[in-house]
Amino acid sequence: MFFLKKFLPFFSYLFHPIFIPIFGSFFYFIYNPTFLDLYQKLFVLLQIAVLTIFIPICFFFILRFWGKIDTIMVSDVAQRKTPLLFQLFLFLTLILRTVPITFIPELYFFFLSGLISTAIAFLFLFLNIKASIHMIGMISLTFFVIGLSIHNQINAVFLIAILFFLTGLVGSSRLELKAHTIKELFFGFLLGIVPQVVLWFFWL
Repeated sequence: MFFLKKFLPFFSYLFHPIFIPIFGSFFYFIYNPTFLDLYQKLFVLLQIAVLTIFIPICFFFILRFWGKIDTIMVSDVAQRKTPLLFQLFLFLTLILRTVPITFIPELYFFFLSGLISTAIAFLFLFLNIKASIHMIGMISLTFFVIGLSIHNQINAVFLIAILFFLTGLVGSSRLELKAHTIKELFFGFLLGIVPQVVLWFFWL
């Protein structure tokens, strides 16, 4: 138990929200037949990585230099507004430029769900309500894979079970780090699931 508590914080970094888009895109190309060849897939993944990992990391260092945020986890409610607003802009860029609905519809709805979840989480901040972005990301990823398995009629039970297990570890990690309360994790859980499931009706 002591070892597990020491190891739990690792999951907050490994499954940080900035990595969820690339994980989702990776699973999409594995479980979804597509007309894209290998080089086109790699190019799409590179664009997604630049927009969701490299640019946010650079933005983080700029905000850190200006003293606007303390850590990459951004636990403070007031400090979360600017990063979430920037994330909204990046998601909007993704769905309009990188994965438009006419090009890769499944990924379009995955990122549209992320846009909706992030927008609601951003609005909640003005009510002094903090939802766990980690939980939003993990449960969104899990239900996206569930959607892919239904859409393509493939057996992804093992992967889905692992993702649920990892979601639990990430939630426990956030509690262990005292970054969130159970209530905030629950808000994140709902904000991650609802947009994904609602948007299923448009692409399943």
